[in-house]
Amino acid sequence: MFTKILRIARNFYVATGLGLFIWMAFFDTNDIISQFRNSMKLRDLEADRVYYDEKIAEVETQRKSLLGNARLQEKYARENYFMKKPNEDVYVLVNEQNELLEK
Repeated sequence: MFTKILRIARNFYVATGLGLFIWMAFFDTNDIISQFRNSMKLRDLEADRVYYDEKIAEVETQRKSLLGNARLQEKYARENYFMKKPNEDVYVLVNEQNELLEK
């Protein structure tokens, strides 16, 4: 049995193929560990993409609501960018979850 395995291992093509497999699996720049890290990073980036797509949709709805109404534009600028008229103070009221009380 051992001699049969040794005879197969001495075959040039088997030895070359085994050497190539070991090189590609552990020593190449795209080895198994790198492939695993890249797949985990891809999974994280896809989750981030979903989050940012939701944020983009939220900003688009805000933009559409603000473009047509001057009063809402002023309110948005005062609350988010703390813009004010001279001799005026702006107070933004929030709850415990840091959300605006008036929407």
